[in-house]
Amino acid sequence: MKILIDTQAFIWFVENDKQLPVKIKMELEDSGNSIIISIASLWEMAIKISLDKLQLDCNIEEMIDKIYHNGFEILPILPTHIIKLSKLDYIHRDPFDRIIISQSLTEDIQIVSSDRIFDEYGVRRKWNK
Repeated sequence: MKILIDTQAFIWFVENDKQLPVKIKMELEDSGNSIIISIASLWEMAIKISLDKLQLDCNIEEMIDKIYHNGFEILPILPTHIIKLSKLDYIHRDPFDRIIISQSLTEDIQIVSSDRIFDEYGVRRKWNK
């Protein structure tokens, strides 16, 4: 199964945060699943770290290493994602989440996110407690 993981869920996964549901953690650890993280998530983390709005257990370079160490893939932002983004209703104001939503819709990939506003875009969101 292909799964696109949003920024917060990725951070909770690599930092072993208890806010990430156990069932989701198990799916992310399942080698039979293809776990994808958007390049927008890395961009978001880098910006928020530089603005002192995000503190991580490690630096951004180590976070990138953790993507590869866990066998995750990085999804680039493609022109098709931008076209989809331009057609999204302006429900969610976060630009990083908006591009992740457009990637999920364009690629038809289920997304792991605790953010319920994603549902208003019709994405297939997964978040089980």
